[in-house]
Amino acid sequence: LLDVEAIAALKRRLICHADLITPNRAEAEALSGMSIGDTDAMKHAAETLLTLGCGAVLVTGGDMPGDELCDVLATEDGVQMFHSRRIATKATAGTGPTIASAVATGLAQRVDLTTAVRRARAYVRRAIETAPGLGEGEGPLNHGHTAAPFTAAI
Repeated sequence: LLDVEAIAALKRRLICHADLITPNRAEAEALSGMSIGDTDAMKHAAETLLTLGCGAVLVTGGDMPGDELCDVLATEDGVQMFHSRRIATKATAGTGPTIASAVATGLAQRVDLTTAVRRARAYVRRAIETAPGLGEGEGPLNHGHTAAPFTAAI
């Protein structure tokens, strides 16, 4: 949704201050300038975006083709890939902001980044599985489901 000048400003002035960015495939393509057609390209884009100065990059792959989903997390310690089976549904509106918010929630609870991503992915998956099925197009998630408890001391 941003023009070229705004993308340049985002890359130059904002991303370097972020602990984590969570672009989907299209956003990662716009920010990295590369085409992303498979998980290797997602990994390369995540590593490239990490060089912009943010602490970590989570490229989400929900809009990639295939029966398996893959999200790619890049940090200075390396790259992790998170795989799961795709759910056949149209109830996917808002998955990007939801996963970003769920990861942020975990980090605010002082959970390590990998655990926060795993919990966020589980939360989004359950929100899709229990979606109310509203509308005829891309429908909303069920944000009101109960998240898995976190038992570690904060």
